[in-house]
Amino acid sequence: MLRFITLNKLIQHIILGLALFSAHSWGAVILQYHHVSEKLPAVTSVSEDTFKSHLSYIKNNGYNVMPLPKLLNALQSEQTLPAKTIAITFDDGYENNITAAAPLLEQFGFPYTIFVNPQLIDEQKSYVMTWHELRKLAKRGATIANHSAKHDYLHQKLDDESIAEWRARVKQDITWSQQRIKEEIGHDYPYLAYPYGEFNRKLQELVSELGLIGIGQHSGAVGLTSDFTRLPRFPASGIYSNLETLKTKLDTKAFQLQNMLYADSVTSNTKPQITLHFKTKDFHNTQFACYVSGVGQATLVWESKDSVRIQTPAELPKGRSRYNCTAPSIQEPGRYHWFSQPWVIVEQQ
Repeated sequence: MLRFITLNKLIQHIILGLALFSAHSWGAVILQYHHVSEKLPAVTSVSEDTFKSHLSYIKNNGYNVMPLPKLLNALQSEQTLPAKTIAITFDDGYENNITAAAPLLEQFGFPYTIFVNPQLIDEQKSYVMTWHELRKLAKRGATIANHSAKHDYLHQKLDDESIAEWRARVKQDITWSQQRIKEEIGHDYPYLAYPYGEFNRKLQELVSELGLIGIGQHSGAVGLTSDFTRLPRFPASGIYSNLETLKTKLDTKAFQLQNMLYADSVTSNTKPQITLHFKTKDFHNTQFACYVSGVGQATLVWESKDSVRIQTPAELPKGRSRYNCTAPSIQEPGRYHWFSQPWVIVEQQ
């Protein structure tokens, strides 16, 4: 009888341990919004009703909405997060963020981050919030962070500008913006949301040297092996605001990557390739698929059981494109791993 009780307790401990493990995660999802409005460009907007439906779904389905600093700190220190953790972010600091978005977020009790352009605020542009308004939101719990001084394409050099001159100019832009946010808001979290979601190797290196986390606009979940100079976010406005497709994205997982090899995200190569080396795999190779924006299915070459080379079968047009790769989870049926590689195709120089 004693042996049976001991065995029974052991089984209970195992079950409890599995339950606790399933209640935690090594990753999360970050959502990106711009406008909450029906009067502004539809491509970057979501209506108040649609935005409220997103928040209602998140609230009613057990998601844990966490402040972005807390989420990123946990990942960097390799701590587990509560299962179904997400963060909500906005780019540009538009006036409708305080008139339309903030009241709804506060109604649901959700924290959020707004990435702002300090020079545009100083110039008192009518379409962005004032420092006074941003201070009000910060006092109510919002995180205010850096989106560059005036929303320039940070990776682009000026005409006849050397690499050293470009570095000095962009470094000044980023550090000055950090300083202005600190002066006006009182906090200066070490984050930079890249304007237009565009970045190249040299910009990533500069961001890393400055001790900042770089945040893009390409889709995907974040995890322990994510590159913190190019963290993904799921856009949730415009054509991406459909709640049915957003539901799948909210449950996505990050691939566990050993490394990824590619020349640069900004390139004149119209058929760029990237090779992913997986650290661990929770999917079958046969179910791994990648799609090229505006083209269709990507060409995959498995170089080993843990390494795949991905390339578009057709030339990409000038401007922004993306490879989106997904695979269903073996351990958690119904959930998908998601990775995105953004490209900016430029003229040959």
